[in-house]
Amino acid sequence: MSQVTVQDVFSKGYSTVQETDPMSKCLEIFKKEMPPVLAVTNSKGRYLGVVTRRWAIRSSLDPATTKVKTLTRPAPKVSPEFSLGKTARLMIQSGIRQLPVFEKNKLLGFITDENIIHAAVTQEWGNTAIDTIMTKAPYTVEADRTTGAVMSLFREQGISHIPVMEKGKLVGIISIKDILEHVIQPQLRQSIGSREGQKTPLLTISAKGIMTKPVIVAKPETTLKEAEQKMHKHDISCLLVTKEDKLVGIITKLDFLEPISQTEAPERKLGIQFGVKGVEINPDQQGFMIDEFDSFARKYENTFKQGTLFVYFKIHGTNHKGIPLIHCRLQLRTIKGVFIASGEGWGVESTFRVALDRLDRRLLRSKELSFNPKFAKDYLRKIGVPGQEP
Repeated sequence: MSQVTVQDVFSKGYSTVQETDPMSKCLEIFKKEMPPVLAVTNSKGRYLGVVTRRWAIRSSLDPATTKVKTLTRPAPKVSPEFSLGKTARLMIQSGIRQLPVFEKNKLLGFITDENIIHAAVTQEWGNTAIDTIMTKAPYTVEADRTTGAVMSLFREQGISHIPVMEKGKLVGIISIKDILEHVIQPQLRQSIGSREGQKTPLLTISAKGIMTKPVIVAKPETTLKEAEQKMHKHDISCLLVTKEDKLVGIITKLDFLEPISQTEAPERKLGIQFGVKGVEINPDQQGFMIDEFDSFARKYENTFKQGTLFVYFKIHGTNHKGIPLIHCRLQLRTIKGVFIASGEGWGVESTFRVALDRLDRRLLRSKELSFNPKFAKDYLRKIGVPGQEP
């Protein structure tokens, strides 16, 4: 990609709200003007942080009584001269896809994931087929499964979209937004206005009952530029990829951002990037994970040649003896494909180790490695097949 900078693509116009305003004001602005993000200021007009459209829509708090400051989050500041790769990496690391652009202490505007993706696909990279960056063999759910099962899958795998299948055919897709509209928000209204005996068991509704259809799909040979145009036209954040009417993959905005962020990755065969949401990670913990990954990378670097491990941490909100339950999702993006694994635990290091071990097993049984005697032996040893070395 050529050296396009933030200066070339960011949006200068933006809307503001004060931290003491009710969230209902944010919702009004989002509905009327459709901005992806609002700048939050104090009573003196000083910038404090951001509120995004996604956070406002997903919140189950009462917008009439909840103040803007409740959902305000600090976001990494970027300069006009920042490259797209560096900015994409900041978005991944912070978990915020709309970043403020500052020159000295002056807010100039915002740059979004869509700004970066659009700029990247208008270059030569945009002629690449989507099957080079899509997630292959995505998780799916049967149409008769309950919404409760869908929510569990979202939580366990750290995903926000899932295709719905019926008799082997793709019939719909469910996103976090569908769960909010059909389950979370109705439950909130019931808890406020209904007696217990009148509540509808919303978690038992079938996946087919809340899914979005028809599904917007693309072919594996569709270019990144064409995929981005289709997602923008339909105002969607993912595309399902089909071949001969069979589901073969899924591509999200994050799948675009990850390879863009790799354009300025460290000079090493296999690198690592962190994305954290609500989890505090100290330097010692980060050092531990880098050391663990270095051992992992030495094992696979000759096979995959080049790639990046994206590590995503978030808190599920459940506590055990005061310790938060942590979810870790790993996505290893290599020249031979994308490999995903996840784990849950009560500490950063142990959770990362569980997820990395699962990723190791997934790689060992993958078609890229399963025919190699060395890796096949490693896999049999890991799953405890009798006769293999401990």
